[in-house]
Amino acid sequence: MSETLSQCLRRLAREALQEPDPALKSQMVIDLHTRPVAHIDPLAVYPEPSLLPGRPTQPTIVAPQHVPQRGLGTVEGRAGLVHALAHIEFNAINLALDIIWRYPNLPESFYGGWLTVAYEEVVHFNLLRQHLLQLGYDYGSFPAHDGLWDMAERTKEDLLARLALVPRTLEARGLDACPIVRNKLAKAGDQAAAEILDIILRDEVGHVALGNYWYRRLAAEFKHDPLTEYPQLAIQYRAPRLRGPFNIPARLKAGFTPAELDWLQDQDKAKAKSENA
Repeated sequence: MSETLSQCLRRLAREALQEPDPALKSQMVIDLHTRPVAHIDPLAVYPEPSLLPGRPTQPTIVAPQHVPQRGLGTVEGRAGLVHALAHIEFNAINLALDIIWRYPNLPESFYGGWLTVAYEEVVHFNLLRQHLLQLGYDYGSFPAHDGLWDMAERTKEDLLARLALVPRTLEARGLDACPIVRNKLAKAGDQAAAEILDIILRDEVGHVALGNYWYRRLAAEFKHDPLTEYPQLAIQYRAPRLRGPFNIPARLKAGFTPAELDWLQDQDKAKAKSENA
C-alpha cells in the first residue's frame, strides 16, 4: 500500500488546505475525490497549522468596501466580476477542506459529503479561472475580500455555528445572488460566464442542502430547536443580516423549511422598515 493510500482522508484534506498554489490544491482535491484513500480516522485530532488557509500571494486581500466596483460594459469590468466569483469558489474549496480535517468524531458520510463539495468547488473555480484567462486576466489580477474565510475563523471552535453560518448563511446567499449575476453577465454579452453560473447554481443547491442536513442533525443531537437556535448563533458570531430578494425555489430545494424562509423574509422586512423610519 502506498504512503498516500495509508493516510487518513482528514489528514490529506488538511495538507490540501495548506497548499498555496491553486493548481496544485485543485489537483490534490481531484486526486482525493477520484482515488479515495483507504480509510477515514474520525477520532484523530490534528494540530492546527500556523497559517491557514494556503493561498497564493495574489490576490491582495482588502476590506470588502475597498474592492473596486467596475461596470460590465468593458472586458476589464466583466473580468473583475468573474474574478470575484473565482475568489468565492477558491474560498469554498478551502472551507470544505477545513470542515473535513478540523472536526473529529463524525460519521464517514460527513467527511465524504464535504469531499464531494470540495471537488465540485474545484470544478467551479477552474471553470472561472479558465474564463478569466480567455478574458486576458488570471486569478490574482484583482483585489479580493475575505468574508467567507473570516466567518470560518470565527466559528472554528463550534461546528454547529460553522454549519449554520457558512453553508446555510453565506453560501446560501449565493443561491439568491447567482441568477441575478448570471443575467447581468448574459445581458453584457458574456454567455460563457452565464453558463458557468448555471453550473454553479445547480451544484450549490446540493452544497447548501448538505449544510442544512448536518445542521439539523447536530441540533437534534444537542437537543436544540434549529429554528430558534439559528438567530442566537447569528448574533453570537456576528453574521450579516441577509437582504432580499431571496431565491425561494432554490432555498426550498436546498432544504430550508417554509418556517425558516418566513423568518428570513420577516427579518428582511423589519430591517427595511427600520432603515426607512
